[in-house]
Amino acid sequence: MKKNLVIAIDGYSSCGKSTLAKALAKKLGFIYIDSGAMYRAVTLFFIRNHVDMSSDAAVEDALQHIELNFHSRDYESHITLNGEEVSDEIRLMPVSENVSEVSAHKLVRHEMVKQQQRMGRSKNIVMDGRDIGTTVFPHAPVKFFMTADPKIRAERRFKELESKGNNTTTLEEVFENLAHRDYADTTRKESPLIRAEDAIILDNTDLTQAEQLDFALEHAAPFLPHS
Repeated sequence: MKKNLVIAIDGYSSCGKSTLAKALAKKLGFIYIDSGAMYRAVTLFFIRNHVDMSSDAAVEDALQHIELNFHSRDYESHITLNGEEVSDEIRLMPVSENVSEVSAHKLVRHEMVKQQQRMGRSKNIVMDGRDIGTTVFPHAPVKFFMTADPKIRAERRFKELESKGNNTTTLEEVFENLAHRDYADTTRKESPLIRAEDAIILDNTDLTQAEQLDFALEHAAPFLPHS
């Protein structure tokens, strides 16, 4: 295997980035890194500790007290925040409603990018997020930019929340949350969500998970070793 091959997957919320990233990692024997989970875990810490986002000093101090770790079981990425398993809690609406603001903060992004780049220095990885192909790994040889119809994305996210036992959030609230996050992610000053010039667009509005995996594997094939 070529040394340190990085596959970067960027795109809008609830486009199935993590689903594709996990499937690719499993198929290729790569390590899957969920960058979004890192920002969500930081957001959870900020909420719990009432961190004043308007104070750089408060944000910087908070970041000094955050330790994140990933544990992989069956290619499912589980994240711990200071030793506590928070994989499910970070997907709930309180975090979803605040993660765009937290992840837009310059100090937060700089710290997370440093951690993500360290992860990619010695391993073959698949990483998904908002700025992986533009900021974290701009020289990654394989980049995808995922998108889908907003209504389909909202329905997918709503079903995900229902499967986790959250029956208090309505489909309309999920749709509005995604619209807000799209605006925040694409207009923020620090590493906005944009497609890298060399990223391949993957619109999975009408694709099954198997079809999108085949699409990605076909485009990644030229960068993999010949058997």
